Amino acid sequence: MTKATELAMDAPLPWLADVWSGLQLARWSGRLAHGLLISGSAGIGKRHLGELLARSLLCHDPAANGIACGQCGDCRLLRGESHPDLMRVGPDPEAKSDEIPIAAVRALVERGALTPSRAAWKVALIDPADRLNAASANALLKTLEEPPGTAFICLITEQPGRLPATIRSRCQHVRIATPHPGKALEWLDGKIPGARAALRLQLAYGAPLRALIELDDALIRQRRERLAGFIAIAHGEQDPIAEAAIWNGIGPRRFLEWLAAWLIDLLRLAVTDDPARLDSPDHRDSLGELAGRIDPAAAHRLLQRVLRSRLLAETSANPQLLLESLSIEWRRVNAVHASRRS
Repeated sequence: MTKATELAMDAPLPWLADVWSGLQLARWSGRLAHGLLISGSAGIGKRHLGELLARSLLCHDPAANGIACGQCGDCRLLRGESHPDLMRVGPDPEAKSDEIPIAAVRALVERGALTPSRAAWKVALIDPADRLNAASANALLKTLEEPPGTAFICLITEQPGRLPATIRSRCQHVRIATPHPGKALEWLDGKIPGARAALRLQLAYGAPLRALIELDDALIRQRRERLAGFIAIAHGEQDPIAEAAIWNGIGPRRFLEWLAAWLIDLLRLAVTDDPARLDSPDHRDSLGELAGRIDPAAAHRLLQRVLRSRLLAETSANPQLLLESLSIEWRRVNAVHASRRS
């Protein structure tokens, strides 16, 4: 998702200022846990917060508010991504599996036994932490149970529930909430032109960094085109298999998020013409017309399949077959209802 280094590192994001102050207070009072778990939805600044904290701990002369000075030798090494006391642990980008293997955690523990070589701390950023497999989580647990006094391990995840309870219980858990829309829009002002900021923020489920970096105009146009294909299947004007092939080209994870949002909006509009919330407010009319002709019970069953499929898409399941199955079921939902009306 959003890379922390794409953002300025001279201050916490506005909606995280209080969290940052709390972490710095804990640090200066000697109460900062050696294991920190930062969780929250995508695009709300978890990685930026973790990166700021790592730089703060490694900086030789941080400011009074804890922000790294950016000028000392340690900060220069951090900018060059060559600081010996900062370790980053994540899935191997060249491996077929997206898990964090035990070898990566063992390397972390063995690298100087988590003893700093030049800074006051040895800092490890584990991201995304929910990709730890059973063996690597167990290896990390031993370090969290008896951490060296100079070690700081920060785990970052959007799915803390996928971490073993034993890992979670040994970390200070910082849960990042979605910011208030007003504060998010204030930050986005000038970064996204005009009224598009509000739409992009809503499509990003209130996550400002997703709205800024991920949901550009090209992606919104692609989403609009695929909604047209989704509606065309319902009207019998598009082949489900052909449409599923396009869905797969977008990326199953992203498309299944869109598909779930469309079905949820259809169910909302089937109940009332004026729901309190829509995930796709820019397509209210076309979704509203479709909502009047679907069977809500069948659409709800399909939604449950889509939600389960979002988990399957992260496994070895064949995403093309998965999407074809969903597109065919969507066509059947509409075909059955159309036959009943006739």
